[in-house]
Amino acid sequence: MDVQVPLPRQGYPVPVPDDLTSAAGIAALAAGGVALIALLLCIVLLVKVRRMRSAQMRVLGTSGERDLVTHAEGLEIAFVELRELVESTFERVQKRLETDEGRIARGISRTAVIRYDAYGEMSGRQSSSMALLDEQGTGVILSSILHRDQARLYVKGVRDGTPEQELSPEEDEAVRTALGRKAPTPVREAAPSAASPQAASR
Repeated sequence: MDVQVPLPRQGYPVPVPDDLTSAAGIAALAAGGVALIALLLCIVLLVKVRRMRSAQMRVLGTSGERDLVTHAEGLEIAFVELRELVESTFERVQKRLETDEGRIARGISRTAVIRYDAYGEMSGRQSSSMALLDEQGTGVILSSILHRDQARLYVKGVRDGTPEQELSPEEDEAVRTALGRKAPTPVREAAPSAASPQAASR
């Protein structure tokens, strides 16, 4: 059965349907708005995912497929190994420094030379006493006594700043000068020794 739709008469406006103002039209508009908002959110999420993927590629590189958790675990293991290596190296260096400091402390670091005329002669102070000590004041004293026709060399030991034998005034002055002392140097033990050359010349 054919239905004939009457055409509007020329000169009269076509009536506007009021479907959008009905309940169904309002629901359709609301659904369209929600769909548009969802589409915008999807676009925003897609942009953020691409940025995150780009940042992940900067961190991980293009070698293999690894996630951030595996990469962080690998970094932690490498950091622990590096820390252990640094600590062991520091311990070895510390031990070596302690050994070197001990060797340096036992080396000759305090010296002094006293020149004089041993026999009261005007010989230009050719005789001399030299103290060779370490930081603890341990070492030796060398005394070279020169005369017209002979020369003598005396060696005496010093331990911790105390001579093992009685010293002559010049030797004592050499020890005090090397150690930066002003008072006379005490004698560790009484031991027979040769008298001072100046006393012998008198």
